[in-house]
Formats: sequence, structure tokens, C-alpha cells
Amino acid sequence: MSDKNTSTLQSYADSASGALQSAAGSVFGNQSDVNAGEAKKSKSELEKDASHATTKAGPFSASSSGAVTKDDPNRQEGAWNQTVGAAKESVGGLIGSEDLKRQGAQQNAEGKGQEAQGQLNDFGSGIANRVSGAVGGAVAGVTGDREAVAKAQDKHDVGKTQQRGAEHDIQKQNS
Repeated sequence: MSDKNTSTLQSYADSASGALQSAAGSVFGNQSDVNAGEAKKSKSELEKDASHATTKAGPFSASSSGAVTKDDPNRQEGAWNQTVGAAKESVGGLIGSEDLKRQGAQQNAEGKGQEAQGQLNDFGSGIANRVSGAVGGAVAGVTGDREAVAKAQDKHDVGKTQQRGAEHDIQKQNS
């Protein structure tokens, strides 16, 4: 599980393999195969979770691959505009200023859009980097260029971290 190359796809394949092994063990009355299959399914679930694990610290994301990325600036600026806008709305309500309240609501809404754009940028860049890294790694692997394979893997890992960081924040907002 600490393998740098833990992938969601591999975890799904392992889960299916474990389910088949467990089912075959049940059909043929082999408890050892049932137990081994169930263990493989459990391990694959942990690997899937590790593949999706993301740690957020302010504008930085870190994933199980070891890559660390910084959020798109629109995400921070959007969050700031939401905070300032909400404060203006509150102050406007307290002092009875409909104009300040309206300005705050507008700034808050603009901040939400700005943050969403930053998340979309990070998500899109993440996917592009993952694909580019995977393709580059495959090509470098065929040619035997170990240095290029390592660079491609790093690019893939950065993309995965960008994507998972955006997913983490989007899920947090929707819960």
C-alpha cells in the first residue's frame, strides 16, 4: 500500500480477483480460498482509499504519491472574496445599509464563481498531467529511458495530486 504506484484501477482489478477467488472457494468448499479472496478484496479497498487519499494544508495538496501541489490562485482569491462578501453582507444587515448588503452578496457570489473556476483549472490540469505522464512513461519505458520514465511518473503524480486536491475541496463543499 505504501507503493508509490498505488492506483485505483489496480485496486478494482484486485477486488474483482478477490471476489472470484472467494466465490470459487465457496463453490468448491475451500475455506482457505474464501479467506484469501476476502483478504484480497479488503486489501484492494485499502489500496483504493490510499490512491484517493489527499491531505490539504491551506492552499497545498499532498497525495499518497508524495507529490505536493499549490492550488490555482483563483481558489484562494475566490475564498477570500466569499469571506469579505459575507462580512459586508453581515455589516450591511447590522447597520441597515442595503447597498453594503447588496455589494457583499455580489462579492460573495463572484468569489464562489472564482473558486469554482480555480477548482476546474486544477482538476483539468491534473487530468492532463496524469495522461501526459502516463503516455510519456509508456513511451520512455519502451525506449528504455529510465530518466524519462521517472520524470513522466513525477508529472503523473503531480497531476494526480492536483486532481485529488480539487476533488477533496469539491466534496467538502457538497457535504
